[in-house]
Amino acid sequence: MPRHFLRDDDLTPAEQREVLDLAVAFREDRTVRTPLAGPQGVALVFDKPTLRTQVSFSTGVAEMGGFPLVVDGRLAQVGVRESVADVTRVLDRQVSAIVWRTFGQDRIEEMAAVSRVPVVNALTDDYHPCQLLADLVTIAQHRGGLDALPGQRLVYVGDAANNMAVSYLLAGATAGLHVVVCGPDGYLPTDDVVARADGIAATTGGSVAVTTDAAAAVVGADVVVTDTWVSMGDEDEATQRVADLLPYQVTPDLMAGAKDDALFLHCLPAYRGKEVAGEVIDGPRSVVWDEAENRLHAQKAVLTFLLEQR
Repeated sequence: MPRHFLRDDDLTPAEQREVLDLAVAFREDRTVRTPLAGPQGVALVFDKPTLRTQVSFSTGVAEMGGFPLVVDGRLAQVGVRESVADVTRVLDRQVSAIVWRTFGQDRIEEMAAVSRVPVVNALTDDYHPCQLLADLVTIAQHRGGLDALPGQRLVYVGDAANNMAVSYLLAGATAGLHVVVCGPDGYLPTDDVVARADGIAATTGGSVAVTTDAAAAVVGADVVVTDTWVSMGDEDEATQRVADLLPYQVTPDLMAGAKDDALFLHCLPAYRGKEVAGEVIDGPRSVVWDEAENRLHAQKAVLTFLLEQR
């Protein structure tokens, strides 16, 4: 059976480190490994709007010697015009891996259950694991290397129930970080997610915490992170969400509570004046453009890892 990457804790701490090491190698030499030479195809299926995911996976597959086959999920109507299983059985006979950016986590799990090739979660409503690999590479890039990751205090502020907050808890704990997610009541992660992350942290020396106090949370932070307040599919709730989350905007005053050299991360797209002030995302502490580039290197690394497990 192939290995899949459907959520952050699909990788053990040792496996995550192996992938991160490979991502660094790809950043230093973008064609250091070419496991898709042939070229072999990789299906890139997009149900949701995309920029960074499509560009980074398409470029990455090509640099790995493969052919990126982009499938517009809205035209294919996966799960509507044809079942997820039927689509998967068509694809896995013709490509070496499937990357899917979709809505429900149940959809990608259904695909992985029948696929004969690796399936990669490029984003679902529940998790964004490829982004977290890129974020860890970015933190390491600005902290002296991957060995500096354990012990970093990362504070996520905003909608702490969304896929990014969940992935920070799981992937951050796996890397040995001290992860704090902060948001208002009604925007906090489930007890199940926190328990899973806490269990991982107990094995890596990391820790996880949840709070509603943003000012207290960022004290001593090495990294401050936020994400859009209105995720894809939540547009009908935009007005209420902005009202609820406005006190959690990452402003210069909030950043002043973190360490003087604290980094600012955002997976993008960003909405200046809402979840983050322009002075922060466009300021000297922001590393969001390195973060966006590192999607390329991290995704090449995880694809290589999965392909080599076959």
